[in-house]
Amino acid sequence: MPQLAVSRTAWPWALLVAVALGAGAANAVPTSTRFEPSLDVQGTKLQLNGAGVRYRAIFKVYELALYTTKKVTTSAELLALPGPKRLQFTALRELPGTDLGRLFLKGMAENATNDQVQRHTLASTRLIEVFSGRSKMLPGETFAMEFVPGKGTTFYILGKPQGDPVGDDEFFGMVLKIWFGESPADRLLRDALLGQDKE
Repeated sequence: MPQLAVSRTAWPWALLVAVALGAGAANAVPTSTRFEPSLDVQGTKLQLNGAGVRYRAIFKVYELALYTTKKVTTSAELLALPGPKRLQFTALRELPGTDLGRLFLKGMAENATNDQVQRHTLASTRLIEVFSGRSKMLPGETFAMEFVPGKGTTFYILGKPQGDPVGDDEFFGMVLKIWFGESPADRLLRDALLGQDKE
């Protein structure tokens, strides 16, 4: 697996992104991004299941929306739900691409077995390559992860697919578990994505 160490000179940004994906709190407030209520993924209509804002202290970091074939309200329902799914992000602060990719990988590893991690090394490496291709995501820029059964996961940056789909159903399940696994990045953000957030 790629190394997760971050250089000392990059640590302030790495810390910001780590908090965005790990510690901290997500507030139950409306997103500033107007996420579409529905979208089409290769002929299948997906609906907006939920969306949330990620904060670091008083600073907004990113907004995230979950799209599914039908409404789900628990992580178990989501992980068992067949069909396409999409995670849509809007950056609200500068996010270093390399650190973002590595921290997504770290989130997957924290919610997967060693065997699963080993099985999906190639797809995970591709995830890092996609985000490393940009020095940073700027405020307002979008990225996404879209899963289609039988084809795999496609990564998008600024609406453009970054190469062919990778991985299988299990790999995208590992991606989802960054936010919906036993050790989710943030429980309040998870609840917002599942429509369970409270004001």
